[in-house]
Amino acid sequence: MTEAVIHFHPAGWLAALVGNPNAGKTALFNRLTGSNQKVANYAGVTIERKEGRLQLASGKTVRILDLPGTYSLHPRSPDERITCEVLLGRASGEKRPDLVVCVLDATNLRRGLRLVLGVKRMGLPCVVALNMADLAAGRGLHIDADALARELGVPVVSTVAVQGEGDAALRALLDRAESWQRPVAPESEVQDVADHEAVRAILQRLGLDEVAPHLPSDRIDRVVLHPVVGPLLLAVLLFLVFQAVFAWSGPPMDAIKAGTAALGRLVESAVPPGRLQSFLSDGLIAGVGGVLAFLPQILILFFFILVLEESGYLPRAAFLLDRIMGGVGLSGRSFIPLLSSFACAIPGIMATRTISNPRDRLVTIMIAPLMTCSARLPVYALLIGAFIPHRSVGAGIDLQGLVLFALYAAGVLGSLLVAWVLKRFTGRGQVRTLMMELPAYHLPRLRNVALGLWQRALIFLRRVGGIILVLTIALWFLASFPQPPDGAVGPAIEYSVAGRLGHALAVVLAPIGFNWQISIALVPGMAAREVAVGALGTVYALSATGANTAGALTPLIAQSWSLATALSLLAWFVFAPQCLATLATVKRETGGWRWPLVMAAYLFALAYLASFVTYRAALALGWG
Repeated sequence: MTEAVIHFHPAGWLAALVGNPNAGKTALFNRLTGSNQKVANYAGVTIERKEGRLQLASGKTVRILDLPGTYSLHPRSPDERITCEVLLGRASGEKRPDLVVCVLDATNLRRGLRLVLGVKRMGLPCVVALNMADLAAGRGLHIDADALARELGVPVVSTVAVQGEGDAALRALLDRAESWQRPVAPESEVQDVADHEAVRAILQRLGLDEVAPHLPSDRIDRVVLHPVVGPLLLAVLLFLVFQAVFAWSGPPMDAIKAGTAALGRLVESAVPPGRLQSFLSDGLIAGVGGVLAFLPQILILFFFILVLEESGYLPRAAFLLDRIMGGVGLSGRSFIPLLSSFACAIPGIMATRTISNPRDRLVTIMIAPLMTCSARLPVYALLIGAFIPHRSVGAGIDLQGLVLFALYAAGVLGSLLVAWVLKRFTGRGQVRTLMMELPAYHLPRLRNVALGLWQRALIFLRRVGGIILVLTIALWFLASFPQPPDGAVGPAIEYSVAGRLGHALAVVLAPIGFNWQISIALVPGMAAREVAVGALGTVYALSATGANTAGALTPLIAQSWSLATALSLLAWFVFAPQCLATLATVKRETGGWRWPLVMAAYLFALAYLASFVTYRAALALGWG
């Protein structure tokens, strides 16, 4: 490590982390600040502003800003533009960084060095964190950090961010940053040709200009990226994931349901009959407990997504799907935002900022809600568990897992169809060749997978304890008041505000097989899809008489609905825009209400049409 002799006295330090996608910038940010920001192997995960604080040994506190990854300082997408504007001090309401930590991938110096030269031209003091030094050494690339520092004229420290190596050296270097010199910015910021020649000369002097040897990843990619074998392998992997969601989740789900039922019995035995008992048993336990039971399935699904993400496979999936997406006027670059939408459409929509083509970005935003987000999984699991028998259909294939796979496939196929139609209205625009980095394969890190699962569990539990709990309580009150009139013969809920609303909506929804109980559940389900499960639990608990219904929603709807109704409701949730937060995000990303309203209109129309066709076809087959 070499340091320059300099004189710089920052006040209120702000240090920016800058680097190419997949250089390990976010992992280094986590190490320095203790942040739990997600670490991923593909471009575009860092979209929003991320800031943390680093306490140095001297007692100084440095604010660390994690800027979006960029390949150059000539922005081609919204997130790259943010990085450039912050570094230039042109970002509205944002302080220009006092110093910059350039995070370089040691296995791909050529690309990263051009970024360092660009930062130096901006006149910003900088240090180079030569990350993934262990991977470079494993490939036979031995980089002399001192020699590189002399070539660049800035401090250089070797790091392995995911293991914490070089962390102490980098902290010590930042602690002495007051002596860094500020580079003199040249008159012209555009020196692409000169930078290319300078990088080539630096690598040549360091003895790193030879072509890298073939790597194990290259041999694996001959199979994974094969035009025929690759897509088949991707389909098999996804199919096995959905099989595992049902095959592995049975015991923990049964345990949660048993606990919910036991808690319901305890409340009924400890609390006298009346409003309080009904509120606790029929409202809180039946509603919230019904949603909580599906946590194991959500965690199993995300376990596989995180493993594939950590291994480096997901960018290959984008490459494989580029040809398919090109057929509807999109590029494989839309794959990453759409893949993010399988967790939640909101981060997926925000990730479209990495798409430079405005038409492609708009179409990707409009179809992102059609990806099957985790909020749909409790609804799917409830209906599949109630109406689809748990049996093998041959070759160890579980019928329930097959139906779940079909629902996910229906969402994807629907999105491709909608994209094809939208591109006809918005225009095809310029066709852009897909260019994206394929990181090397590596074994998933248990710590990152465990952290990702913990974050998903916390997100789900916060929703259960937040919006789901609030809406469940609100629904109980609406379903319990006013009191039924004297001489009423039906369940009290039918005379309540919720019951009357459900009967009114059922007039519109009856052609697609929905009864008044389903109609009630769809209303709070507009705020969040999984709320519909809790709403159904509350509605049927209040509709039933006598026995404790907590934890027993599955058999209740199996007795009350026909298979045609269940299939129709599944079709509805494949397409319906039952998430107000998603519509609000679209409004923010598109700058107005025009496209959110268009989205809501076409998705509701598509959901009603799909449910109508499904319901009528099921009746024709005798499943009514």
